[in-house]
Formats: sequence, structure tokens, C-alpha cells
Amino acid sequence: MFRHKGNSRTFQHNVSLAVSLSLIAGMVNVSGVLALKILTTNVTGHFAFFAEEIVNKRYSDAFIFAFFILSFLFGAFSSGLLIEISQRFKFYFSYAIPMVMEVALLVIVGVWGNQPLFARHPHFVAYILLFAMGLQNALVTQISKSTVRTTHLTGLFTDLGIEMSQLFFYTDKVDSTRLKQSVLLRLTIIVSFFFGCIIGGFMFREIELKTVLVAACLLSLAVTLDNIRIYYYIFKRKVVSAIGKETKQADS
Repeated sequence: MFRHKGNSRTFQHNVSLAVSLSLIAGMVNVSGVLALKILTTNVTGHFAFFAEEIVNKRYSDAFIFAFFILSFLFGAFSSGLLIEISQRFKFYFSYAIPMVMEVALLVIVGVWGNQPLFARHPHFVAYILLFAMGLQNALVTQISKSTVRTTHLTGLFTDLGIEMSQLFFYTDKVDSTRLKQSVLLRLTIIVSFFFGCIIGGFMFREIELKTVLVAACLLSLAVTLDNIRIYYYIFKRKVVSAIGKETKQADS
């Protein structure tokens, strides 16, 4: 799910990535809205609020919205930088560092988000969550070659509308199959994000910002299971290779 990149990725890899991380993004999104009344998974709305504050000459408030935008940007930048550095040093799990950082940030918010310091400065919680979502979105964009995006839906609905219209005209079997898979993938992301919001909303009624701790646990589980599967296939390949060598030696 995380390890495969480029041409080695399959449709199933992208679906698995979409389901897990879109669900997590939905939980983080609704938690930010309910706890802070702030969008914490995308920056589109923050540009409008930033412009409004500038027009009304409330420059200190405008700075807050500017920092929301920069937090997401810096998260995406950090994720890209860490992945590039990891690949330069041939680190096998190049995605691991951004994922570990995201888990750590979600744990910080889940454990200390309701503490007096954060209660007095709720914008700091939003900065952390936006940074974490920037990390996640940049990661999935890179490893899926922009096929999967998990933290906002505007572009997805646009692409979905275009591709649904193309279904009426693409009759070639190969193109039609590719198009149907793309439509299914986008629907999967949208539905998973929606269910993440619903599940997170019900959780928030009971445990408030600790909802993001659940999101952190789900992310940790997804990464752990992916690593276990990779190690299993590596071990299996080594065993098959060793058996093959022994067979050749016995035949000779």
C-alpha cells in the first residue's frame, strides 16, 4: 500500500491507501470543525477568510489565517523533503518518517489538546493538525503519482464529474476499464472521507479531541500491517530462493 510506487502500484494498492487515509482525514476534519470551528484538512476556505480580514483591515486575524495556509504548506514541504532524503540514502521505507511524524502530532493533539495552554490558544491545535494533514496529503500524492488525494474533496468531485461524463464516450475496452477504475477510486475516497467524518462526529460527542487519538491508532495499524506484509513477502522470496539454490545443487 505504501511501499509500491509508480508503475509497481496496482489499483488495489491505491484503493487500500484511499480507504485508510481518507477515513483518517475525515476523522481529523470533523474533530477540527467541532472542537475549534476551523477546517484542518485543507486551505481553500482559509484563503477567503484571509482576504476578508485583509479587506476589513484586521491584520492580526489575517496573520492567523495566513499561518493556517503556511502550516499545511510546510507539512507538505516537510513530507516531500523527508521522502527525497530517504530515497537518496536508499532507506527502504521512505514513507515511514512522515507517517511517524503524523502519528506523533495526532497523539499530541489527542492527549494535550484540551489542556489549558491549548484551550487558551486553539489556533495552535489547528496549526498542528494542518501540518499533519499536509504531511499526509503530500505523501499519498507522491507515492501514488497524484492518483490518490485524501484530505479534501473539491478536486475529486471535479475529476469525478469529468470522468463520469466520459463513460458515455469511451468504448474501447482498455480505456473503459481504466476509466471505471478511476471513477471507483474517486468514489472510494469520497465515501471513506464521509464515513470518517460521521464516525469521528459520533466519537467526538463522547471523547472530544481524543478522537484524533483513534485516528492515530488507525494510521499506526495501517502502517504496521503494511510493514508486516512486506516483510512476509521478503521472507517468502528468500525462502523460495534458498530452496531453489538447494534444488540446483542437488541436481548437479
